[in-house]
Order: sequence, then C-alpha cells, then structure tokens
Amino acid sequence: MQNFRNYYEILGVPREATVEEIKKVYRRLARQYHPDLNPGDKAAEEKFKDIGEAYEVLSDTGKRAQYDQFSRFWKKGGFQGNAPKSRGWNGGNRTATQEVDFSQYSDFNSFVDQLLNRPPDRASTDNSDPFRPGTSKTSYTVSRPGPRNAEARLTVPLNKAYTGGRERIRLEDGRSLEVSMPAAMVNGQRIRLKGQGVSGGDLYLKIDVAPHPFFKIDGADIYCQLPVTPSEAVLGGAIEVPTLDGLVKMMIPAGVRSGQKLRLGNKGYPVNGKRGDQIVEIQIAVPKELSQQERELYEKIRQQESFSPRANIAL
Repeated sequence: MQNFRNYYEILGVPREATVEEIKKVYRRLARQYHPDLNPGDKAAEEKFKDIGEAYEVLSDTGKRAQYDQFSRFWKKGGFQGNAPKSRGWNGGNRTATQEVDFSQYSDFNSFVDQLLNRPPDRASTDNSDPFRPGTSKTSYTVSRPGPRNAEARLTVPLNKAYTGGRERIRLEDGRSLEVSMPAAMVNGQRIRLKGQGVSGGDLYLKIDVAPHPFFKIDGADIYCQLPVTPSEAVLGGAIEVPTLDGLVKMMIPAGVRSGQKLRLGNKGYPVNGKRGDQIVEIQIAVPKELSQQERELYEKIRQQESFSPRANIAL
C-alpha cells in the first residue's frame, strides 16, 4: 500500500515499546521539529505532523491494537472482502477485542480518518497535488503541545561574566536573541528568558564561564601568576598588575622570591554580594636573548655581587 505510514519507524521506536517510552520519544521529536523553532521549514512542519499523528495512535492502546491489526492485514494482500465484518467503531473508541472489516478501507488514510474519528477533507480528493507522496490530499490537524520550558547552555568569557550587560547570543536551534545578563555570573547559574521556550514557555540559559588564560577563579578569590624581571625582583618597586577592573599598581618588596604570593585586597570575584581578593604569585622571568649592552651589565653584576644562592648547600 503506497500511502501506508509505519508509525513505529516515524517515531523510531520498536513495536514492543511501552507507552512511556513512546511518550518520551514523542516529546523529544516534537521539540526538535516544532514549527516555532523551525520557521519557514516545510520539511520540519511535515515531520511535526507525522510524529503527532503517530503519537496519537500509538499512545492509545485501543487505537494501537487496531493499527497493528490493519498493518498485518494489508501485507497479506487483503482488501478482498474476506475479513470479518465490522461491528462498528463506537465513535472511534473501539476496544482491541472488537473485529473490523479492514477490506472496507480503500487506502490507509481512510482507515486512519476512521480510527481517529476525524472527517476526511471531501473537497480535496484530487491526487495531482498530494499532501504527502502516495496519499490523497487530506488535511490533518495535529494539536500542538502546550507551553513548555526549555534549557540551553551558554558559554561566556570571564570579562562578560563579570560585567554582564546587554548581549546578542545565538542559540543551538539557530535563534538569535538579545539578552540582558546580570553581572558576576558563575558556572552553573541559570538565567530565565520569559516566553522564549517552546510554545511560549520559558527558556533557561545555563551559564558556563570559559577558562581564562591569566585568571583562575576559586570561590571569591582570583589567582594569577605575574612574571617580573630579575631587576624588578631584586630592587622591588611598583609594577602594574592586570585585574578584572583593568591595570592597577602593586608594590612588590625588594628581594621578592619566585613563587611568593602577594595579595590585592577586594580585587577578587563578587560572590553573594561580597568580593574576594586577587592572589598574585610572582614568577621571575629570565630573558632568553640579551643585547650586547645588557650582557655587559649582567657581567659586571656577576663580578661584583656578593650573594651566593648555593652557599648553604650541604655536601
């Protein structure tokens, strides 16, 4: 039968699938192909109608039983009038034990119209412009699901997570939205976008703060490693340190050691209205290339310096 539709294949479920399994798959597919999420996509719209029809039949045990019987009947080359006579559909709510003369249906669409208790579109009997390949031009009405909340993940850079503000984002479903994001966002935080979910439900954005190449967040504190030159480490003084608020000056003590940690108060990350500190770990950086003048100066220092870092090594 050309216009027969295998509802199990449409939903992608086995014939022994339970009603709960069918319902779970239907919800996933309905979200995927919903017209509101696929504006202008005719293929998605047709798929949405097909899965709605398949779910309406397979989620009802009585209708599913009749569908399974019809599936077995037409494969045997029936429609010859030799099946048991119908005892009536009782308003479309037949039980699985009642018998039906399947040969009375000229095609699959007639059977489904009777099964779902819906009148066929009598004004559309011309097959020259079919509703779907191999079927008569019958209009199917599939009820759309009610408003449902949805969730999407959004990865934001650390500076945007810190400042917040208006931002245009693109979701996985292709939509572009302008979002007002709060300041001081953290990993796992959920932002509610009212009315942006499925069929008017809400959309929740789950925030992932992208790793930063310089800053590392630990609770309300921010950690960083700051390279300094040998002369800065020996002489100390004011140096500029990057923070989330921009460059700030920090005094480093003379003779600072590599790995020594200094604290910038109230320059950490805001958490629950309180801001932590920024912990700056000093890293003494040695130049790999020197000019001739720099080499001569380092040579003079080596000849005159009294400091011996290996003096206390026990032999």
